[in-house]
Amino acid sequence: MKVRLLRALQSQGVGSRKVCFHRLRRGEIRVNGEVCEDPEAEFETDGLVFTLDGVDWPYREHACLVMHKPAGYECSHKPSHHPSVFSLLPSLLLERGVQCVGRLDQDTTGLLVFTDDGQLQHRMISPKKNVPKIYRADCAEAVSDAQLDALRAGVQLNDEHAPLAALACERASARGLRLVLAEGKYHQVKRMVAAAGNHVVALHREGIGDYRLPDDLAPGTWRWLDSADLKQLEQPWPSAMS
Repeated sequence: MKVRLLRALQSQGVGSRKVCFHRLRRGEIRVNGEVCEDPEAEFETDGLVFTLDGVDWPYREHACLVMHKPAGYECSHKPSHHPSVFSLLPSLLLERGVQCVGRLDQDTTGLLVFTDDGQLQHRMISPKKNVPKIYRADCAEAVSDAQLDALRAGVQLNDEHAPLAALACERASARGLRLVLAEGKYHQVKRMVAAAGNHVVALHREGIGDYRLPDDLAPGTWRWLDSADLKQLEQPWPSAMS
């Protein structure tokens, strides 16, 4: 598919039409390695790469990326008491309007997905899609068999009409457990563990669907997701983790 250069730059978060026009005219943008000052020039989107300020940006119809969220960051554009996870992203992604796919508490770490694809976001967070979210929780006290059984069977939370049950729950260590949920309700893991008779002191999201947080992705850093990654992210339970 061919696209006019000015429209392509706008779609990739470079800036407004006026900003893109002037940056092209000043020769600040390379297209496939060459300076192009013609905003009406047409290019094939397949393999298209822009270079801005020395950084290459491959053309992507949708922005889909994963971050290793560090502790002490809020998943909000208007944080209350801590810095925003969006401050860890480059301005081009912010201009594209990427949003978190499900939020993590400020003290929770691990896998956090961002995208500007509303349909993808819906498929990943809708309980009807049954996409599992995998958490590792470290608890204040030893995890008992009774607590594991309660989490699997369902615990009653104050503001819920019916008990909430984990898709799966297992002991990960003496004071740790691995919990799989299909929903993403407010403080859900912490509240469920509390209702079962324990207390979460540290929480980490390890995976979504069949996708796991890469071992080499350092806290506070991000990377693009490819089509294979996205397929893994949308894998429903119970086919995921098989």
